[in-house]
Amino acid sequence: MTRRKRPEGSRRPNGASSIYLGSDGNWHGWVTMGVRDDGSPDRRHVKRKDEAAVIDAVRELEKQRDAGKVRKPGRAWTVEKWLTHWVENIAAPSVRRNTLVGYRAAVYGHLIPGIGKHRIDKLQPEHLETLYRNLASKKGKHGKVLRPATIHQAHRTVRTALGEAVRRGHITSNPAQIARPPRIPEEEIIPFTKEEAARILRACQHRRNGVRFVIALTLGLRKGEALGLQWRDVDFAARTLSVRRSLQPVKWQHGCTPENPCGRRHAGHCPDRHGGGAIAQEVKSRAGRRVVAIPVPILEALRQHQRDQLQEREQAGNLWQDEGWVFASPIGKAVHPRTDHDEWKDLLKAAKVRNARLHDARHTAATMLLVLGVPGRAVMEVMGWSHVGMTSRYQHMTSELMTSIADQIGGFFWAEDDQDDGDEGSAGQPVAV
Repeated sequence: MTRRKRPEGSRRPNGASSIYLGSDGNWHGWVTMGVRDDGSPDRRHVKRKDEAAVIDAVRELEKQRDAGKVRKPGRAWTVEKWLTHWVENIAAPSVRRNTLVGYRAAVYGHLIPGIGKHRIDKLQPEHLETLYRNLASKKGKHGKVLRPATIHQAHRTVRTALGEAVRRGHITSNPAQIARPPRIPEEEIIPFTKEEAARILRACQHRRNGVRFVIALTLGLRKGEALGLQWRDVDFAARTLSVRRSLQPVKWQHGCTPENPCGRRHAGHCPDRHGGGAIAQEVKSRAGRRVVAIPVPILEALRQHQRDQLQEREQAGNLWQDEGWVFASPIGKAVHPRTDHDEWKDLLKAAKVRNARLHDARHTAATMLLVLGVPGRAVMEVMGWSHVGMTSRYQHMTSELMTSIADQIGGFFWAEDDQDDGDEGSAGQPVAV
């Protein structure tokens, strides 16, 4: 920006930037960035000790204006003020309760104490990376160092919060998009073999609600999706089940008052607790809301399960609470996910199968579809995925599949020739391609 003397009687055009030496000895610059909400010009002021520095500052504001990256006028928020506003006023009314619990834990437990004093428009990726390193050496409530997954949760939370700040014009770019979070060690997942799956299926035949784990192993329903099934979701005539809801554990809230506290640390032990337990919620995505075809053996198992449940209902009498759950407690209530977890562990012991997560059954179901050669688009529909990239995460190369591929390669390149004339291409010789 070169300062030249204008012809006498002329004036700078409306909206042009201005630079001058003030009576205070500092150089001042004013840049018109746009129009305020009330219609008045949005003029931004910068002040520097020398002219070159103020010219650079003015040029930077003009560059932001020309690129359409202009933050809102007024004093910039601190990170603490923005995160508090975001989590309580923007996230709280729109996200699931369990998601909000995670957001609040990250905001109040890690982000505000670590970077809360920064101005939101001055926050740099390096500030976040320093925070992540500090958290990696920080000990949690039980005296253990924070897991990388916990730090990664804090990173995802601040990235989401600052992304909203960009959309609302409080900042022009999101530093959390650039900051590098710690790497989460990839957990080795080994799907069940065909023999292991057969053992589990046999053990399910003699267990109450055993078909619930048959569905997990063969159809790949998530834990909450299977526990959230109701009989109205099962169409025996069409041989389908509809996934509409997910049963999720929700933390209890204290019902006591500060004036008369219960004295219990955990809200689950409060005599007046409320708002917790196993609560049915809509599935997270449109892809998760799906209709799955039922194989005939599972259909017959569901019919038998329905008959067994009717007998339990008669035995429970007035204690039975008819909530319509396919997999219910002995008195008809929803099965809590924690109880379901314990049942799964007992099932593995009864089947004499290695210890594994229940979610590994979902990986097994996805891998089975790979073995069967089911197209990727169809796999997405069955498993309830929004992106085809999930197949690489859930479908694994088993030893049986690798052996089958090796046999096919061998059969292609070393095909046996029934002719006995000794020509090229006979048994044990490469076939010309």
